[in-house]
Amino acid sequence: MNGIETGVLISLALYFLLMIGIGVWAYFKADNDSAGYMLGGRNLSPGVAALSAGASDMSGWLLLGLPGYMYSSGVVSIWIALGLTIGAFANYLLVAPRLRVYTEIADNAITLPDYFANRFEDKSHLLRVISAIVIILFFTVYTAASLAGGGKLFDSALGMSYSTGLWVTAGVVVIYTLFGGFLAVSTTDFVQGVIMLLAMIIVPLVAFTDLGGVGATTTAIRNIDPEMLNIFSGMTFLGILSLLAWGLGYFGQPHIIVRFMAIRSVKDVPTARRIGMSWMIVSLIGALMTGFAGRAYVQKTAMTLDDPETIFLVFTNFLFHPLVSGFLLAAILAAIMSTISSQLLVVSSSLTRDVYKLFFDREAPEARQVMVGRISVVLVAVVAIFLASDPDSSVLSLVSNAWAGFGAAFGPLVVISLMWKRMNRNGALAGMIVGAVTVILWVYGGFETSAGVPLNDWLYAIIPGFILSSIAIVIGSLATAEPSAHIKAKFEEMETNL
Repeated sequence: MNGIETGVLISLALYFLLMIGIGVWAYFKADNDSAGYMLGGRNLSPGVAALSAGASDMSGWLLLGLPGYMYSSGVVSIWIALGLTIGAFANYLLVAPRLRVYTEIADNAITLPDYFANRFEDKSHLLRVISAIVIILFFTVYTAASLAGGGKLFDSALGMSYSTGLWVTAGVVVIYTLFGGFLAVSTTDFVQGVIMLLAMIIVPLVAFTDLGGVGATTTAIRNIDPEMLNIFSGMTFLGILSLLAWGLGYFGQPHIIVRFMAIRSVKDVPTARRIGMSWMIVSLIGALMTGFAGRAYVQKTAMTLDDPETIFLVFTNFLFHPLVSGFLLAAILAAIMSTISSQLLVVSSSLTRDVYKLFFDREAPEARQVMVGRISVVLVAVVAIFLASDPDSSVLSLVSNAWAGFGAAFGPLVVISLMWKRMNRNGALAGMIVGAVTVILWVYGGFETSAGVPLNDWLYAIIPGFILSSIAIVIGSLATAEPSAHIKAKFEEMETNL
């Protein structure tokens, strides 16, 4: 092992020890009940809630996918960053305060299926069961793909085997999630969010300095391909709309909006919004600038780059001391692991509350629910490792559409349930089913436009899914009986407490 690999491994080892240490700390700090393990006792500070939401949201896409998109497509990639920024801001503004208040009023709902069932007093349990199935299936596969990202990072950056990287990534995440639950996941997300932010500032800053500044880099890009500087290059109206529509997905992502449920007070939401949006904007700009500088750097050094999404790794290897390289690689792992831990906890919470407690042990004491939650973390991780065991596993293709699936199935349901008192259980069921089915058919139905273009390439699936789900909610609610007076009273209580 050479000095570079040793320096990188030292930095990564220190990072792993920090994550595990936070998990052990959270084990002794958190309340030993289901609300403490799955929701941190609703006591997250605004800073932790904001960075936890951001870190669990972005995953490796922030450091790998978005820079790669800028590298290959140019400044048109700004549209997707703009859509995400608008969507995240709207989520903080419209959903966060209402969901924080309403989930507590709705019989202290801990999971998203909990909230749906309690909000509409669904005695049939259909809302809880269907939403739990969606969460368990999508997130188990999503977790597998995230683990695969960790395996490939170890393989490409450290020369270690894919399977070793897979097990190391999963092992560290499972340890701190298993012991510390939501508090550990949120606290590690906070630390990981700080690491990701620093990486997104340091890498483009050093890259631009090496290239002679922003002006020299822009000139180099113009000489390579002037169209890379055209924000409308190759874009149609529907193409721009599809990129902006990524922001709609925020309303329905369980691993993100659960942070709103856990913040310690609705009065902390504005502070969390300012912190979260500042973090997000700086991180997105840094990611875009990394890809922008990367195109000029590759041209300048005459290197061959087969995969644009590895441009962050290129800068890590060539521009920094091994110890700093280790820190920057830890930033990629932080992005990957923060998402994995959040997904593991959401799935384990749903398995505990919406499957085990509902069907097997309705009177389960708090300690038993926590134990089942911890067992579920391990079981989901094992299944995810199995699914990710093949580096070329096809699960990655499914994950690319999970954002649209969650956004269409849950997004309108969450927003409208917080805004419209007349909405009822039938409308909720109709909206969830129509949204999910629309995305599945749009993506996997094999349908094409008259020009032979697949529908999802012509228009992002979340747009028709979100629209049709919203229509189904309104029609389903108006066509059936009004909610009970008790449900309306809870809605009014929520509005009073905002």
